[in-house]
Amino acid sequence: MTAETPTLTPTASQPLDLPAGSRPITPMQKVIHFLSRGIVQFVMVVVALFWLMPIAGLLITSIRDPQLYGVSGWWNAITAPSQLTLENYANLIGDASLIESVLATFYIAIPATVLPVFLAAMAGYALALIDFKGRDALFLVVIGMLVVPLQMALIPAFTLFRTLGLSGLPSIWLFHTAFGLPLAIFLMRNYFAGLPPSLIEAARIDGASEWTIFRKIILPLGYPAIAALTIFQFTWAWNDLLVALVFATDQQPITLFLRDRLGEFSSGIGVISPGVFLSAIVPLIIFFAFQKYFEAGLLGGSVK
Repeated sequence: MTAETPTLTPTASQPLDLPAGSRPITPMQKVIHFLSRGIVQFVMVVVALFWLMPIAGLLITSIRDPQLYGVSGWWNAITAPSQLTLENYANLIGDASLIESVLATFYIAIPATVLPVFLAAMAGYALALIDFKGRDALFLVVIGMLVVPLQMALIPAFTLFRTLGLSGLPSIWLFHTAFGLPLAIFLMRNYFAGLPPSLIEAARIDGASEWTIFRKIILPLGYPAIAALTIFQFTWAWNDLLVALVFATDQQPITLFLRDRLGEFSSGIGVISPGVFLSAIVPLIIFFAFQKYFEAGLLGGSVK
């Protein structure tokens, strides 16, 4: 018969020993910690309310009677719900050309998103994981193109496309691709630079080609960055007015549809306010579809 060693079980009156060098938290420290968290959360709530206030005002304005816009502020509808009406949305949705404008916006936004994202993924892979002469200088050129304003290239690009016989949708796709690539390449290169180089070297030793590595390794690992870039590029192409105003000759995206329905001498708030929320439905769907990849894509390349 062997003697058993008694097991000590901590109780409320006999707490576990604290690690060496640590001190117990005093009640005052608990109070300070609670207040500090409370202050931070309060400030965040206040900031969020101020940030959401214009959106709430625009939403309430979109469902108010247009005759009340110049009489009272939108906040009066909170205490007088009888001012609310869906007439503004009914007028827009009842327009027969709205569906055509939405389809035209899809024709513009989808290729203008797929082209720069795919090209940027290939360029980002080359700049991050393929060693060639002049790689760093080429990346600096890409970064320098980020500061080129879009408005400066509208007239030269229009002249070039007219000389080449390009107009309508192809010219819009090329323009969005050209000005979307610098930021897209920057994001994709930084994300791919955070991937382990040993993984790529192992694939090369096994005899995989660069295209195979890109297709079977880089693209699956790059989903977060691709998702974040898709959200940025699609939102820009969907909400664009200036490029469509210059190059859209046979198509009328939703931004031009709303512009053409503004009054000649009025602000057109009865058209703009409901139009904003109708046009925001599709970008919101895209955002929530890729939301789980969004944060990882934004932080890609920041920490190795």
